[in-house]
Amino acid sequence: MSDSLQDPNYPIPDEMQSNVLISSVDKIYNWGRRSSIWPMMFGLACCAIEMICTAASRYDLSRFGMEVMRPSPRQSDLMIVSGTVTKKMIPVIVRLYNQMPEPKYVMAMGACASGGGPFKEGYNVVSGVDKFVPVDVYVPGCPPTPQALLHGLIALQKKIDGQSIMTVPWYREGKGEPIPVPILGPDLIDLRQTPLFKQMAQEQKQKTTA
Repeated sequence: MSDSLQDPNYPIPDEMQSNVLISSVDKIYNWGRRSSIWPMMFGLACCAIEMICTAASRYDLSRFGMEVMRPSPRQSDLMIVSGTVTKKMIPVIVRLYNQMPEPKYVMAMGACASGGGPFKEGYNVVSGVDKFVPVDVYVPGCPPTPQALLHGLIALQKKIDGQSIMTVPWYREGKGEPIPVPILGPDLIDLRQTPLFKQMAQEQKQKTTA
Protein backbone atom coordinates (compact mmCIF):
# COMPACT_ATOMS: atom_id res chain seq x y z
CA MET A 1 0.00 0.00 0.00
CA SER A 2 1.37 3.40 -0.93
CA ASP A 3 2.09 6.17 1.56
CA SER A 4 -0.84 8.19 0.21
CA LEU A 5 -3.29 5.41 1.04
CA GLN A 6 -1.86 5.13 4.54
CA ASP A 7 -2.70 8.79 5.16
CA PRO A 8 -6.08 8.88 7.00
CA ASN A 9 -6.85 12.21 5.29
CA TYR A 10 -6.33 10.77 1.83
CA PRO A 11 -9.67 10.14 0.09
CA ILE A 12 -10.19 6.57 -1.06
CA PRO A 13 -10.79 6.51 -4.84
CA ASP A 14 -14.41 5.97 -5.85
CA GLU A 15 -13.58 2.88 -7.87
CA MET A 16 -12.08 1.28 -4.75
CA GLN A 17 -14.95 2.33 -2.50
CA SER A 18 -17.44 0.63 -4.80
CA ASN A 19 -15.31 -2.49 -5.19
CA VAL A 20 -17.62 -5.47 -4.66
CA LEU A 21 -14.93 -7.63 -3.05
CA ILE A 22 -13.91 -4.96 -0.54
CA SER A 23 -17.55 -4.19 0.27
CA SER A 24 -18.29 -7.88 0.83
CA VAL A 25 -15.23 -8.35 3.04
CA ASP A 26 -16.21 -5.26 5.04
CA LYS A 27 -19.70 -6.60 5.65
CA ILE A 28 -18.47 -10.01 6.80
CA TYR A 29 -15.67 -8.51 8.90
CA ASN A 30 -17.95 -5.95 10.57
CA TRP A 31 -20.76 -8.47 11.08
CA GLY A 32 -18.41 -10.74 12.97
CA ARG A 33 -17.13 -7.91 15.20
CA ARG A 34 -20.50 -6.27 15.91
CA SER A 35 -22.08 -9.62 16.77
CA SER A 36 -19.40 -10.69 19.25
CA ILE A 37 -18.48 -7.63 21.30
CA TRP A 38 -16.72 -8.66 24.50
CA PRO A 39 -16.99 -5.82 27.04
CA MET A 40 -14.56 -5.46 29.89
CA MET A 41 -16.33 -4.69 33.14
CA PHE A 42 -14.88 -1.55 34.69
CA GLY A 43 -17.43 -0.54 37.30
CA LEU A 44 -16.32 2.43 39.39
CA ALA A 45 -19.54 3.70 41.00
CA CYS A 46 -23.33 3.48 40.87
CA CYS A 47 -23.38 3.22 37.04
CA ALA A 48 -21.94 -0.26 37.44
CA ILE A 49 -25.17 -1.40 39.11
CA GLU A 50 -27.11 -0.38 36.00
CA MET A 51 -24.56 -2.19 33.82
CA ILE A 52 -25.07 -5.37 35.84
CA CYS A 53 -28.82 -4.94 35.54
CA THR A 54 -28.49 -4.61 31.76
CA ALA A 55 -26.66 -7.93 31.59
CA ALA A 56 -29.33 -9.70 33.66
CA SER A 57 -32.36 -11.50 32.27
CA ARG A 58 -34.79 -8.56 32.17
CA TYR A 59 -32.81 -6.55 29.58
CA ASP A 60 -30.41 -9.28 28.45
CA LEU A 61 -27.78 -7.57 26.32
CA SER A 62 -26.78 -11.01 25.02
CA ARG A 63 -29.62 -10.59 22.51
CA PHE A 64 -27.31 -8.19 20.68
CA GLY A 65 -24.19 -10.34 20.74
CA MET A 66 -22.56 -8.81 23.84
CA GLU A 67 -23.07 -11.57 26.35
CA VAL A 68 -19.49 -12.41 27.26
CA MET A 69 -18.19 -10.01 29.91
CA ARG A 70 -14.45 -10.44 30.23
CA PRO A 71 -12.35 -9.62 33.30
CA SER A 72 -9.16 -9.47 31.23
CA PRO A 73 -8.20 -6.67 28.83
CA ARG A 74 -6.41 -9.20 26.61
CA GLN A 75 -9.76 -10.78 25.78
CA SER A 76 -11.85 -7.60 25.45
CA ASP A 77 -12.60 -5.20 22.63
CA LEU A 78 -14.86 -2.76 24.50
CA MET A 79 -14.03 -0.94 27.72
CA ILE A 80 -17.15 0.33 29.50
CA VAL A 81 -16.02 2.98 31.99
CA SER A 82 -19.00 3.24 34.32
CA GLY A 83 -18.66 5.64 37.21
CA THR A 84 -16.49 8.36 38.68
CA VAL A 85 -12.92 8.41 37.34
CA THR A 86 -10.50 9.53 40.03
CA LYS A 87 -6.90 10.61 39.57
CA LYS A 88 -5.81 7.49 41.41
CA MET A 89 -7.73 5.27 38.99
CA ILE A 90 -6.89 6.87 35.61
CA PRO A 91 -3.35 5.36 35.40
CA VAL A 92 -4.96 1.91 35.76
CA ILE A 93 -7.53 2.70 33.05
CA VAL A 94 -4.83 3.84 30.61
CA ARG A 95 -2.68 0.78 31.35
CA LEU A 96 -5.63 -1.57 30.76
CA TYR A 97 -6.55 0.28 27.56
CA ASN A 98 -3.02 -0.21 26.24
CA GLN A 99 -3.28 -3.93 27.00
CA MET A 100 -6.44 -4.35 24.93
CA PRO A 101 -5.81 -5.66 21.39
CA GLU A 102 -6.98 -3.78 18.32
CA PRO A 103 -9.68 -3.17 17.26
CA LYS A 104 -10.85 -1.72 20.56
CA TYR A 105 -13.46 0.77 21.67
CA VAL A 106 -14.27 2.79 24.77
CA MET A 107 -17.69 3.71 26.13
CA ALA A 108 -18.10 6.44 28.74
CA MET A 109 -21.16 5.42 30.74
CA GLY A 110 -22.78 8.13 32.82
CA ALA A 111 -22.15 11.79 33.59
CA CYS A 112 -19.07 11.11 35.73
CA ALA A 113 -17.16 9.12 33.11
CA SER A 114 -18.25 11.52 30.37
CA GLY A 115 -17.37 14.82 32.02
CA GLY A 116 -16.90 14.52 35.77
CA GLY A 117 -20.58 14.70 36.71
CA PRO A 118 -21.44 16.24 40.09
CA PHE A 119 -17.83 15.73 41.20
CA LYS A 120 -16.30 17.64 38.28
CA GLU A 121 -14.68 20.30 40.45
CA GLY A 122 -13.40 17.80 43.00
CA TYR A 123 -9.68 17.84 43.72
CA ASN A 124 -9.33 14.11 43.04
CA VAL A 125 -11.68 13.64 40.05
CA VAL A 126 -10.81 13.59 36.34
CA SER A 127 -13.28 15.65 34.30
CA GLY A 128 -14.02 12.90 31.81
CA VAL A 129 -12.15 9.75 30.84
CA ASP A 130 -11.72 11.19 27.33
CA LYS A 131 -8.96 13.40 28.71
CA PHE A 132 -6.70 10.31 28.57
CA VAL A 133 -8.26 7.64 26.32
CA PRO A 134 -10.30 8.06 23.12
CA VAL A 135 -14.03 7.57 23.71
CA ASP A 136 -16.23 6.20 20.92
CA VAL A 137 -19.68 6.37 22.55
CA TYR A 138 -21.04 8.51 25.39
CA VAL A 139 -24.06 7.28 27.36
CA PRO A 140 -25.69 10.18 29.25
CA GLY A 141 -27.40 9.83 32.60
CA CYS A 142 -26.72 9.85 36.33
CA PRO A 143 -26.83 6.92 36.29
CA PRO A 144 -28.04 5.90 32.82
CA THR A 145 -30.92 3.45 32.64
CA PRO A 146 -30.35 -0.04 31.21
CA GLN A 147 -32.25 1.10 28.11
CA ALA A 148 -29.75 3.96 27.67
CA LEU A 149 -26.83 1.56 27.92
CA LEU A 150 -28.44 -0.74 25.35
CA HIS A 151 -28.90 2.27 23.08
CA GLY A 152 -25.19 3.10 23.48
CA LEU A 153 -24.17 -0.46 22.63
CA ILE A 154 -26.39 -0.42 19.54
CA ALA A 155 -24.87 2.94 18.55
CA LEU A 156 -21.43 1.31 18.77
CA GLN A 157 -22.64 -1.52 16.52
CA LYS A 158 -23.79 1.04 13.96
CA LYS A 159 -20.38 2.67 14.10
CA ILE A 160 -18.72 -0.71 13.48
CA ASP A 161 -21.07 -1.33 10.54
CA GLY A 162 -19.84 1.87 8.89
CA GLN A 163 -16.13 1.05 9.10
CA SER A 164 -14.01 -0.28 6.25
CA ILE A 165 -10.78 -2.24 6.30
CA MET A 166 -9.43 0.37 3.85
CA THR A 167 -9.74 3.22 6.36
CA VAL A 168 -9.75 1.76 9.88
CA PRO A 169 -6.90 3.26 11.93
CA TRP A 170 -5.53 0.06 13.48
CA TYR A 171 -4.14 -1.11 10.13
CA ARG A 172 -2.15 2.10 9.67
CA GLU A 173 1.47 2.76 10.47
CA GLY A 174 2.11 4.17 13.94
CA LYS A 175 -1.32 3.26 15.34
CA GLY A 176 0.18 0.76 17.78
CA GLU A 177 1.81 3.47 19.89
CA PRO A 178 0.59 3.07 23.50
CA ILE A 179 -0.77 6.01 25.45
CA PRO A 180 1.74 7.15 28.12
CA VAL A 181 0.47 6.10 31.54
CA PRO A 182 -0.08 9.19 33.74
CA ILE A 183 2.00 9.52 36.90
CA LEU A 184 0.22 10.14 40.18
CA GLY A 185 2.27 12.29 42.51
CA PRO A 186 1.14 15.36 44.44
CA ASP A 187 -1.08 15.78 41.37
CA LEU A 188 -1.74 13.88 38.16
CA ILE A 189 1.00 14.31 35.54
CA ASP A 190 0.13 13.67 31.90
CA LEU A 191 3.36 12.59 30.22
CA ARG A 192 2.00 13.70 26.84
CA GLN A 193 2.57 17.26 28.07
CA THR A 194 6.29 16.69 28.69
CA PRO A 195 7.36 19.02 25.83
CA LEU A 196 5.22 21.77 27.37
CA PHE A 197 6.79 21.18 30.79
CA LYS A 198 10.28 21.42 29.28
CA GLN A 199 9.38 24.64 27.49
CA MET A 200 7.96 26.19 30.67
CA ALA A 201 11.05 25.15 32.64
CA GLN A 202 13.31 26.66 29.99
CA GLU A 203 11.39 29.93 30.03
CA GLN A 204 11.52 30.05 33.81
CA LYS A 205 15.26 29.41 33.73
CA GLN A 206 15.77 32.24 31.26
CA LYS A 207 13.79 34.62 33.49
CA THR A 208 15.85 33.76 36.58
CA THR A 209 19.19 34.15 34.77
CA ALA A 210 18.23 37.41 33.03
